Amino acid sequence: MTPSMKLHAALPGLKAANDVTRRACRMGGQPDPHLLISEWADRYRVLTTRSSPEPGLWLTSRTPFLRDIMDSLMADSPWERVVFMKGSQVGATESGNNWIGYVMHLAPGPMLVVQPTETMAKRNSKQRIGPLIEDSPILRTLVRPHKERDSGNTILAKEFLGGILVLAGANSAKQLRSMAARYLFLDEVDAYPANVDREGEPCDLAIARTSNFRQRKILIASTPTIAGRSRIETFFSQSDQNFYHLPCPRCARFITLLPEQLGWSPTVPHQASYRCQECGREIFDYQKTEMLARGEWRPSAAGDGVTRGYHLSSYYSPVGWLSWTQIMRTRDKALSSPEKMQAFYNTILGQPWADQGEVPEVDRLFERRENYAIGEVPEGGLLLTAGADVQRNRIEVEIVAWGRDRHSWSVDYRIFEGDTNQPQVWGELARILDEEFPSFYGGALRIQKLAVDSGFNTMRVYEWTRRMGSQRVMAVKGESHTHISAFVGPPTLIDVTPGGRMVRGGVRLWPVNTSIGKEELYRSLRLSAPDLAAGEEWPAGYCHFPNYGREYFDQLCAEQLITHTLAGRTTTRWEKRRDRNEALDSRIYARAAAAVLRIETWTPQRWHDLEAALRRGAAIGRVRSAATPMPQFNPVKLTEGFLE
Repeated sequence: MTPSMKLHAALPGLKAANDVTRRACRMGGQPDPHLLISEWADRYRVLTTRSSPEPGLWLTSRTPFLRDIMDSLMADSPWERVVFMKGSQVGATESGNNWIGYVMHLAPGPMLVVQPTETMAKRNSKQRIGPLIEDSPILRTLVRPHKERDSGNTILAKEFLGGILVLAGANSAKQLRSMAARYLFLDEVDAYPANVDREGEPCDLAIARTSNFRQRKILIASTPTIAGRSRIETFFSQSDQNFYHLPCPRCARFITLLPEQLGWSPTVPHQASYRCQECGREIFDYQKTEMLARGEWRPSAAGDGVTRGYHLSSYYSPVGWLSWTQIMRTRDKALSSPEKMQAFYNTILGQPWADQGEVPEVDRLFERRENYAIGEVPEGGLLLTAGADVQRNRIEVEIVAWGRDRHSWSVDYRIFEGDTNQPQVWGELARILDEEFPSFYGGALRIQKLAVDSGFNTMRVYEWTRRMGSQRVMAVKGESHTHISAFVGPPTLIDVTPGGRMVRGGVRLWPVNTSIGKEELYRSLRLSAPDLAAGEEWPAGYCHFPNYGREYFDQLCAEQLITHTLAGRTTTRWEKRRDRNEALDSRIYARAAAAVLRIETWTPQRWHDLEAALRRGAAIGRVRSAATPMPQFNPVKLTEGFLE
C-alpha cells in the first residue's frame, strides 16, 4: 500500500481523534459550575451506613438550618470567620465535612482541620474523612487510595489536586504550626487545652497559620462549656449572633425555640410539647419538619463585620433524630445533679453553664454543721484521703472521708507549725500516715493517699515525697490556667539534685487543674440538705462538716471566679476575696488524691465490700493491737477559730 493510500485509510480515525480532542479541550476550558456548598453537598455527597444512620445522597432539606452556615464559607462570601455555637445532634460536624469535600473538588487549597487531641484527629480521619472521600465518587477520583505507594494519602494528610488536607490535634503545637492554610476548621474548640506545649493558646496558633491568605475562611464550631471560659462563647460574642426563627404552625408568627416553653403535654400523655410564646398553643415534635423548612436566620447584633455567628440548640434537631420527648426526659434526670444540669445546658441547650463560680453562702454552711466527732469517720465514710498545703512556717492538712456518689465528710483539720525548711514539721506530717481514725462501722481507717502541694518550698516537697514513696504520697502542683483539660493530669517524672537541678526520672509530679476542682467543690457546697423526715435522700456530691469554727468556712469560700474582658477576649480567673485560703487549697488536694484513686469509677460492689470489711473490724487500716502502740504526736496547734 502506497503512502497516499495509507493516509487516506487513516483519515476517518484521525478525524474522530481530532473531534474527541476538540471536545475535551472545550470541556477542560470551561470553568466548573458555580455551586453553593449546600448545592454541592446535595449533588455529590454520598452517605453510607459507615458514616450515617440515614444512608444515601445528602439532603440539605433534612437540616435546612445548615444551608446558610455552609454557604457562608463560600470563597466569594463576605465573611472571614463562621462561628457555630450549638447543641448536640444538629449536624455541625457533617456540615464541616461538606465544606471539606467542596474545597477538594471546586476550591482547592491548603486546609487544616483541628480536633482537641491528635488521637481524636486520627479517629476523625478514619470515621469521618475516610468515608467522606471513599463514599463520594467525585472525591474518590481526587484522592489516591491509601494503600498505593506514595499516594499522599495518610491518616493525618490527604493530598488532592491543587491542595492538601491536614488533620491535627490541638494538644500539639508542632502540628498547629506545621503548615500555612487558606482554610481552617476548628472543631469542638471548648475541649482544646488552655496552653498547648506552653507555646500559647491553640486557636490563636492555628488562626495565625491563615494570615498570609487574603481570602481565608475559618469555621469554628463547638458545644460550649463554662460561661466566661468558653472559647465558642467568646467567638460568638464577636459575631452578628444569628438565631433560627421558625413560623408557628398555629399563629404563623416567627419564634425562636426557648427552653422554658417546652414541657409535658397536658393533652397527650407521656409526650412533650412546645407552647408558642406568641399564641400559647401547643406544637408537637412532628410539626418541626415544616417549621424548619420555612425557618430563617436573623442576626441580633452588629458584630465585628467579619464574623458570622450562629446559635442552635438541640430543640431544632430534625424529626427522627433527637425528639422533644427525649429532651424532656433528659432534663428531668438532670434536675437531680448540678453536673447533669451543666451537661444539659452545654449539649442540649448549646449554652454555657453560668454559675460555677458563684460563692456558696458561708452562713448557711456554718449553720448546717453536723454533730459527729472530729477525728472520727461517720457513717457513710469508707475511704480517707488528705490534702496538704505547704507554707513557710506551717503545713495545713485536711483529712476527708469519701463514700458512695462522691459524698464527703471532713474528718479533721490539722495545722503543723514549724519551719518547713527543717525536718521536724515533715516528721509530724509523716506520722499522720500511721494514724488510725475510728470508724462508725467499728473498724478504723488510715489515709490511703496524701497529696502535698509543691508550689511552695518545692525542693523540700520533692525530697520528702521521694523518701516516703509513691504508694500513699503524691506531690501535686496546682495550676489555675493549666494546659490540662482534666482535673488531674498524667504525672511527670522529676528528680531534684541537692543543688536544686531537676533531673527527669524521679518524683512523680501530678498537675492539678485547681479551677476545675473549685468549680466542682462550689457546686457541691451549694447543694441543699434534704428533708430526711420526708424520705428525701442526700444529693450526690454532698459535703458534710463537723463543728468547725467560722474561720474554716471563710477560708473554704475564700475565692471567686471573676470574668475579665481584655482586647475583645473574655477570660476568667479565680481571685481571692480574703487573704487566707488554706482550707480551700487543702480540700482541693484531698479531692485530687481521691481522683487519682478513681473513686468515680468504683462499682457499688466495691463500696459494699469496703463497708462489709469495716463492719468486721478488718478495714484497710486494721485496729492496732495493744502490743503496737500508737505513735506519739506533738500537740497539734489549730488556727484560732477553727474549732469551737
